[in-house]
Order: sequence, then C-alpha cells, then structure tokens
Amino acid sequence: MQFQVMNSPFKQEQADLLNQVLPSMTENQKIWLSGYLANSQVSSTTATADPVIENVLQTEASTQAGVQNATREVTILFGSHTGNCEALAGEISEKLKQQDYKVTLSVMDDFKPKAIKKVQDLLILTSTHGDGDPPDNAMAFYDFIHSKRAPALDDLRYSVLSLGDSSYEFFCQTGKEFDERLEELGGKRIYPRIDCDLDFEEPAEEWFDGVLATLNNAKQVSVEGRNDVQQDQTDKVMNKPMYSRTNPFKAEILENLNLNGRGSNKENRHLELDLEGANLEFEPGDSLGIFPENDPSLVAKLIEEMEWNPEEHVPVNKQGELRPLRDALTSIFDITGLTKPLLEKAAQLTANKELNKLIISEQQEELKAYLYGRDLIDLVQDFGPWNVTAEEFTGILRKIPPRLYSIASSLKANPDEVHLTIGALRYDAHGRKRTGVCSGQCAERSQPGDALPVFIQHNSNFKLPENPDTPVIMIGAGTGIAPYRAFLEEREETGAGGEAWLFFGDQHFVTDFLYQVEWQKWLSEGVLTRMDVAFSRDTSEKVYVQHRMREKSHDLYQWLQAGAVIYVCGDEKYMAKDVEAVLLTILQQEGNMNKEEAETYLTELRKQKRYQRDVY
Repeated sequence: MQFQVMNSPFKQEQADLLNQVLPSMTENQKIWLSGYLANSQVSSTTATADPVIENVLQTEASTQAGVQNATREVTILFGSHTGNCEALAGEISEKLKQQDYKVTLSVMDDFKPKAIKKVQDLLILTSTHGDGDPPDNAMAFYDFIHSKRAPALDDLRYSVLSLGDSSYEFFCQTGKEFDERLEELGGKRIYPRIDCDLDFEEPAEEWFDGVLATLNNAKQVSVEGRNDVQQDQTDKVMNKPMYSRTNPFKAEILENLNLNGRGSNKENRHLELDLEGANLEFEPGDSLGIFPENDPSLVAKLIEEMEWNPEEHVPVNKQGELRPLRDALTSIFDITGLTKPLLEKAAQLTANKELNKLIISEQQEELKAYLYGRDLIDLVQDFGPWNVTAEEFTGILRKIPPRLYSIASSLKANPDEVHLTIGALRYDAHGRKRTGVCSGQCAERSQPGDALPVFIQHNSNFKLPENPDTPVIMIGAGTGIAPYRAFLEEREETGAGGEAWLFFGDQHFVTDFLYQVEWQKWLSEGVLTRMDVAFSRDTSEKVYVQHRMREKSHDLYQWLQAGAVIYVCGDEKYMAKDVEAVLLTILQQEGNMNKEEAETYLTELRKQKRYQRDVY
C-alpha cells in the first residue's frame, strides 16, 4: 500500500520516508504509533491527511488493537477474608473488560491449580490472615504453589496486590510469599508488588494503573476517567446515588440498646440503622463498614501536647484538600494505632534518639510490647521534644480505617434497615483508660437521631446454602452470634426447611445471653431446631462452646454426614482454633479417622463451602 502526496500536507521526501517505514512496521509498532499520535492530538491538525495514512495508522491499528486485546486473557485470582480483595478483584475485572480484555475471575479455592500452566497474564489479590497465614479460601492454591508439584512458569507474567494491616508483625505476608514463589517458578512481573495498609484504595489504584499500562504495551490509557463518565451516566439514568466504601451513606441511628443485664462485665450494643434511600443491598453473612471518629477528648489532648493551633488548616489527601486540624484529627487521621512503620517515620521528626534505639533494637519483643495498647499521645509524650508543624506530623499518619461488623439482620425481614451487634471495648493500659475507636463511639457518643457513615462489605465466604433444605450448624461466642440472627431471620422469612443447630457461648446466663427471647421464639416455632449454650463463668470449671460440641460429638458427626454446613464466628486466636481442634477430634473419634484423614475431610468441607468461618 503506497502513500501518495496528492491532496496531502506532506512533501515528496516525507512521503518517500513514510513509504519506506510503513511496510516494515510490525502491527504492535503501528498500534503504538497510532496511540502516540492520538495522545499527542495530532489528529486535529491532520484532518486533511491522505486516507491511506488514516487507514494504516487509525483504522488498521485500532482494529488490530481490538483483536489483540480481545484475544489476550487476564486471569485474576483472589484470596479474601473480609471481602476487600474480592471487591477489588471484581472492580478490576470490569475495568479490564471495558478495555476489551478477556478476563477469568476466580476465588483461589475454585481455581484448578494445575491450570496455572496455561495462564499467561496473572493478577493475584490477597489478604493475610492471623499470624501470616493465607485466607481460608486461598489455602489450597497456596499449598499447591508452594509444593513440589508446582510447575515451571517460564511463560507466566504476573503481579501481586497484597492487603494487610501494618500493626501486625507479618504484614502482607501471604502476598509477599506468592510474589517470591511465582518468581522462583520462572514468572516475570508485569508490575512490582504493592503492599497496602488498611487505607488501601489509593495504592490499589496505583497498582492497577501500572499493571494496565504494561498490559497495553503503550502509553498508559486513563481508564478511570472513562469509568467515572460511564458511572455518572448510569447514575443519572437510574436517578439513584451510588453509595460505597469511597462514598459512604449517612445512616441514621434508630435504636441503640445495651443487650447485657445489670452487673455484666460486658457491654454489647444492639444498633438499628435506617438505610432508606441508600439503595444498598446485602445478604446474611455480609458486613457493614463504619467510618468512626476519634474521641474528641483524645484529639484535644494531642493538640495540647504538641502546642498546635486547632484551627490551623492541614492537607488531608493527595489532592491537597484542607481541613481544620481539629476536624482532621477527629474524622480523617488514625491517632490510636501505633505501628512500626509509623514509628520509623516519627523518628525522623524528633531529636530524641531513644525512639531509633527502640526501632532498631534486636529485642523485637521490646518493640512489640511498646506498640501494644499505646496510642499517639503516648508516643509524643515518650519521645519528645517535637519541633514539628502540624502539617508535617499529620503527613506521616494513615487514615482512620473503617471497622467491619457482621450484619445481624435480614434485609428481607427488615427492609431499609440494618442491625449490628457491637461489643464495647474498654481497658486500662499504661496508666490510662482506653476505649475502642468505633465501639466507644457507638456506646458513648451515638444516640438515636445521630448518623454514621456506612457501606456494605459483601462476604461470599460466609453464606447460607443455596438449597434451603440443607441443615446448618452455627457456632459462635459473644458478638459472634450476630450473623446467626441474620441467618434465622432470613430462613424464617423464606420458609427454609433445613434443620438449624446453634452453639452459643458467653460469660453468664443471666446477664450475657444475647437475644435470648428471639432464640427461644425460633426454637418454639421450629425455625431453630436445636440450641446448646455454654456460660463459662457460671460453673466452677469454665465451659466453652467447644466443650458442648464434644458432648454432642455423635450427633454433630451425623449432621455432617447428612450434608450439614458448619459455620464458625468469633475470636480467631482462641475460640476458632479451639473449635477446629474439637472438630478434628470428633472426626477422628466418630468417623474412625486418623489425624491426617480428619484434616483432609475438613479441607474438603472447606472446598465444598461446607465449613465457613467469619473470624477476627
């Protein structure tokens, strides 16, 4: 195809050069050049260019780009405990599809591990659970990749986004291990791994932009702008505001009750929130996120210690938005959690060398001990003087992370409402009384008529069985009872026929039997088939839910053999581990299995989504 000078703005020597270069260009080069010219806005100055040039550099390039992108498949695998990685993976999948990529999206447990050999472009999004462990729904894939059965992956391109909490010792450990292992197997990085703290939105967006730029093999295409326009158009068509983690809904508090009786050692609040007009949907097993505010008295104390002006304006985001310091410390910045990364940044702002000694000390247990139970006020009091401006200091702080609470109600049973069960955290540490940021706000500073910024956090890993006739076994302690209230409200509303067995534990029968009247009503109506309770402080020897499970081991095993789904909700470090240990014992005793066979049985239950945990 020869370029002609006639009716074009090009000189003969330019046409000769074009005729030499164009035939020798690869399709990728033509695509790149087309994108370069488009981004340089050359098209507006070459409107009279010869049709041949337009055909070669625009029509052909865009067609080939569409074919190339349409045939390139990107595999997205996620491991998620609370649902953040799952939600991000879904968003990224949609963005790639809008760029004409073919996308395979899967939770790791549903992905056939051996199929990894056929994957060319792989994106992994994973959280880290417990003491550096992979999430439950990533364990099988994690074990395979780290085993000797894992194949060479010389043709694989990959990138890892890791979510975590820097206050934990093994911050983003699972993501780091996936990243290193895929490299060991021969994979090449599309884009470097990014480890995200609790405020993960901006680094996650940076990671995706970098991944997309490499996948496009050209100057980065700004997808975000187009998506915002498309979303805006959709919103206008639907005439409905879209509320999410980045745009929370202000939910009015309808009820705020203390569930515990007089004399209890605990204070568990039952909150009912109004969602009318929010257009939010959720299912039993999902969570509600709340963006809390810091205690105003702590904010005032910090400002006083640092001798700052509370009305001074400081930037609160990368866009440079300014807020008064008091407001920023109340509703934007985390002032209650200390982490090693924060201490490392703070050490650059003080002349006190003791902070550096603490950070670099070989005795890491000393650092852990200092971080536990202390907040920003402790830090500034212990390691002054601080000759630093408010803007410099707030610049090292992370945002207040939202708190997630298992939803304790069914949307079918309570339209336009959401109910929560929140345990108020109070304790003494290092000479001061302390309260939980969100639980303290809900218990002490939130009244009916007030509003809380909320969003829905979907959790596909903790769901009622699709078949309503499937029996369910629900195990929870304390506020771990919350999702089971939602389960039974839903089953009552839908007329589910499967049997339901609840194990519940707390300290005292008289003061701590949460939602007692409701369980008794459901028992009498047959919505709840069986209930076993354990109140640890009512007997000379402490009795917990795992002890009740052991007492009912024969029946429990029979339910499992009949296809029951078993749920565990509560404390991960103690309660959930003890429950799992008892489950393994029951399988060995009642099923005549050895330890390895019992572990395999439980693993299969997990894969079949018949063993689901919501632990924290």
